[in-house]
Amino acid sequence: MDKLTSMKVFAYVVEHGSFRRAAHHFAISPTMVGKHVSFLEQSLGTQLIYRTTRKQSLTEAGKLYYQECHRITEDIANAENLIHTLINRPRGTVKVNCPVTYGQIILAPIVAAFLAEYPEINVELILDNRLVDPFQTDADVIVRIGELVDSSLVARYLGDYQMTYCAAPSYLEKNGPIHSLDDLSHHSCLGFQYHQGESQQVINLPSNTLSHSNTRLTSNNGDVLKFASIQGAGVLLQPKMLVEHEIESGRLVEILKDAVPEARPINLLYRSKHLSLKNRTFVDFLLDASGFGTFH
Repeated sequence: MDKLTSMKVFAYVVEHGSFRRAAHHFAISPTMVGKHVSFLEQSLGTQLIYRTTRKQSLTEAGKLYYQECHRITEDIANAENLIHTLINRPRGTVKVNCPVTYGQIILAPIVAAFLAEYPEINVELILDNRLVDPFQTDADVIVRIGELVDSSLVARYLGDYQMTYCAAPSYLEKNGPIHSLDDLSHHSCLGFQYHQGESQQVINLPSNTLSHSNTRLTSNNGDVLKFASIQGAGVLLQPKMLVEHEIESGRLVEILKDAVPEARPINLLYRSKHLSLKNRTFVDFLLDASGFGTFH
C-alpha cells in the first residue's frame, strides 16, 4: 500500500471519527479504510486506534502519529500550492459547504461559470442547512447565514438574506386579506421543518405562527412549500430569492411587508487568510460575481 495514502486515510478517520465517512470521502469501502489503518499499525509495530463495535479512540501512539500525519499532509499541500502559484495554474478540488436555497439559486450558476473558466479546478458543493463546525469539516470554504460568533474565522460579506411572507391571489381572494401576524392564526400556513436542529433560514424568527397547529404542510424543502402555496394551500414564509420570480409573475403576492424578519448577513467563511491558489481563485471569483470585490 502507498503509505502517504494510508496516512491521509488515517488522518481523515481521526478528524471525522468514522471509518464510513472516510470510505465515502476517498471512494473506497469501509473495509479498505480498515486495511489502510492496519497497514500503518503493522508498519509501525503498534496499535493506533482502539476499535470496538460501538466506538473508536486513539491510543497514545495514535495521537502522536496523527499530529505527524497532519503536519506532513499540510506540508505537501503547501508545497503543491507553491508550485501552482509559481506556474500560476490553479488546480485541484475546492470543497464548499452552503445552505440549500442559497446554493441552488445563487451559488450553482456561479459555480458553473467558474468551472467553465477554470477547467483544472473541480468543485465539491455540499448543500446542507445544518450549522457545520468550520473546524470539524473538510470544507475549504463555508457560506453561513446569520450573525457570526467565531472571530477566529475569516469572513467576507456576500449580501443579505431576506425573508418574505406571500400567498397565492386565489388563496387571498377566498380567505380574505391579511393585515398582521396575529391574522395568521386564522389562516392556513405552510411551515419549514428540520429534523436535526434549526435551519439557518428560520432560526430566531420574531413569530412562531407558522409552526402552530394551523400549519397545513411542513417540509424541509422550500420548493415543496412554494408549489403548495402557488396552488392556494396557504401562507408561505420563505427566502425572497426563492419566490421572487413567482411574485414578479403574479403567481404569489407579498403580504405583511412591515412584519418580515430582519434581513441577516450572508458571509463566506474560511479558516485562514493564507489560502491555497485554488481556494483563493474560487473565493475571488465568488466575491467578484457577488459584487463585493476580490480576496485580500
